[in-house]
Amino acid sequence: MAKKAAKKSPTSVRSTAADGTVPVVGAREDCPCGSGRRYKACHGRQAAHAVQELVHRPFEGLAGEADWVALRELVPAATVPLTLTPEAAAQAVGEVPSVTLATVLPLAWPALRRADGSILLGLQTQSSSGDLSRDLGDALVAALATEPGNPVPTRRPGTDGPRLQELLDAAAPFVPDVHTGFEFWLEDAESATGEVAASLERANASAIPTEKVTSVPSAYWCGTPDKNHLRWVMTVPEEQLLDALARLAAAGEASLGEDTRLVGSFRAHGLTVPVWDLPVAMTAADCEKPAAAFAERLAGALAADAPLTGEERRARANLVSRQVTLN
Repeated sequence: MAKKAAKKSPTSVRSTAADGTVPVVGAREDCPCGSGRRYKACHGRQAAHAVQELVHRPFEGLAGEADWVALRELVPAATVPLTLTPEAAAQAVGEVPSVTLATVLPLAWPALRRADGSILLGLQTQSSSGDLSRDLGDALVAALATEPGNPVPTRRPGTDGPRLQELLDAAAPFVPDVHTGFEFWLEDAESATGEVAASLERANASAIPTEKVTSVPSAYWCGTPDKNHLRWVMTVPEEQLLDALARLAAAGEASLGEDTRLVGSFRAHGLTVPVWDLPVAMTAADCEKPAAAFAERLAGALAADAPLTGEERRARANLVSRQVTLN
């Protein structure tokens, strides 16, 4: 009993927090605050919550923020050339011919350093720090330090490493190239045989057909057996956007044409993504003109400053009731 009491005594553990801070310890260890509870059930829970809530818009400040969000959450297979800052490039082990963002990599690798020294950076990876930009920055730094011909293993990033905004040239364009499959994993996909070819075939079979709509920014068409969809990532502040969508919905101007319907929206990485149901016969090309026309109507609705009417408030409430948050 004496040993147990000594273990829970706050006197010794409080001395480690004399400056008023609570150090980080193992999740199953006693909390240094002296409460006698395990760290994960005490200050560890608070710390984890604080980290989780740290960055709501991890891609803010990067060129193409909305497309970063789309590639993270909506697009199965896509790549984008990235440009390093001179300072980041100087960290590389050997020459780096190119750096390419990829939606996903084999085995969910955070990054891959190919034999020629080029880098593939995976976007759809697990975030462990609460700041996806810092997680991706950590993977990129690790790839720069990795010998060519090797993947970057998953690891928990530190809290003071560089974010993508510190590693990438903010002036470089961000232009996604959407693919029908994952052949970009391999330097020569046509030569793939055996298990590699079978793995690639399985991955391609699971990818939902997706295409970028080019007449408006950051809008992506996807095809499913029962209906198609248009998902459009917008950088307009959420409350302002919902007001504008409500005005259009109340006026019967929120659709993209016959048999299409604005069904709601979701939040992803701090941005709002309206979603339309489309008939199965409506292709990505068919969305180009209706999407451009909707963008003009939306601009007009965003410019309106009159209070919402009763019908518009009901339309807004309906949109809000069907809104979900992905992260």
